[in-house]
Amino acid sequence: MAFRRCIMMTLKPHRTLTYSCLATIRRHLSGISTWVKLDTNCLTTRTRSVSMCTCTSKQFHHTTTHPQKGKATDSDIWNISGFYQEEFQRKISKLEEPESEARFSHVPVMVQEVVKLLHPKQGKLFIDMTFGAGGHTKAILEENPEAQVVCLDRDPLAYINAEELAKSYGPQQLLPCIGQFSELPGILKKHGISPGSVDGILFDVGASSMQYDQRERGFSLSREGPLDMRMDNGRNPDGISAADVVNHLTGQELKHIIKKYGEDPLANKISHAIVSARNVSGRISTTKELADIIENALDGTIQRDKLSRKSHVATRTFQALRIFVNDELNEINNGLHVAYHYLRPHGVCVGISFQSLEDRIFKRHFHGIDMEEPKNMTSKQQARAMKDDHQKYSKELIQKLLKKRWIPVCKTAMTPTNSEVNENPRSRSAKLRAAIKGLDS
Repeated sequence: MAFRRCIMMTLKPHRTLTYSCLATIRRHLSGISTWVKLDTNCLTTRTRSVSMCTCTSKQFHHTTTHPQKGKATDSDIWNISGFYQEEFQRKISKLEEPESEARFSHVPVMVQEVVKLLHPKQGKLFIDMTFGAGGHTKAILEENPEAQVVCLDRDPLAYINAEELAKSYGPQQLLPCIGQFSELPGILKKHGISPGSVDGILFDVGASSMQYDQRERGFSLSREGPLDMRMDNGRNPDGISAADVVNHLTGQELKHIIKKYGEDPLANKISHAIVSARNVSGRISTTKELADIIENALDGTIQRDKLSRKSHVATRTFQALRIFVNDELNEINNGLHVAYHYLRPHGVCVGISFQSLEDRIFKRHFHGIDMEEPKNMTSKQQARAMKDDHQKYSKELIQKLLKKRWIPVCKTAMTPTNSEVNENPRSRSAKLRAAIKGLDS
């Protein structure tokens, strides 16, 4: 019976990996152990900025601003040819259907703290790097109706939300943009925003409630759907999905991903179960199939969340796949470099994260810790640990100590209040860090 099911599964039509998809997987695998650095040319105004137009021919082209309208049209943003355009537009129209009002069910986290740190009344230009449903952007504009907000998100549904919200404000006051953090320099250049001119930048990283609440996105354990997890919802046809990763990587590679990005001590057992299941039963296509495989492999294992509540044993694996598919950690790292470049001196950067890997990146940037350092040691702590006086008092080290890129607002991360956690349980894991850009650029 198992052999017959295996034969039937292999005969089912499914997506074939292209060379571009395989190259993306290899690039993401190399990014696990080595940080994929942002091309510095995109941060230099004298050279041609790296924008969305540098993508492959199958990917979307950069948005074109029309003088008579002042904003980009849908055809400019989703300029995908042939089958890919039809398939992508079908997905977008399906997402726009009011299935359960999931588009607007997202509750923003730590809004009061964000507004207090950004000081919207004292600033004019802000960037919401993760627009989502626009909760933080609305709070900024409520505090300062004269402010201008650039709304960036890689999710097409979030872009649709931003377009709708922009109609409620003045022209050019809310600028909807679609793309990743690393693509922001080209987007800002198109809108005439120069480096060193932004008053505040906000990151709220991780998957949003909108994405978890839509089963066709494949993020949630509790809602059966296709094993996708792409935050851009297939906007890039050469992008990889969670199903591609689960069905094509070796057991050792899956173990590396789950252990590194999911921080799961049972990564070896889980990866072995996934490989065994796909060898016997064929392709793993849905979230329920993957969750059942992991649950059967870890039968009797109990995992708890930070509120000591029981959590599904596949939660960490789903987290690891989501981070890997979307290359989230490298995007956050590159996004912070872009944020530093575009903030004015004394501009504020706020970062909200929901798990330790993301929080560690904000911490290291804001506290001046090298991303390649094995331990969280600041430059001052490294100097104290040096035994060689010549090395301790070297000119390079002294200049490094005096020239701070970021000035942390507080030493430790801020967390939501108990009342907010009770009202919005999804905020329980949130950590907020903020820093001010130093004078030396």
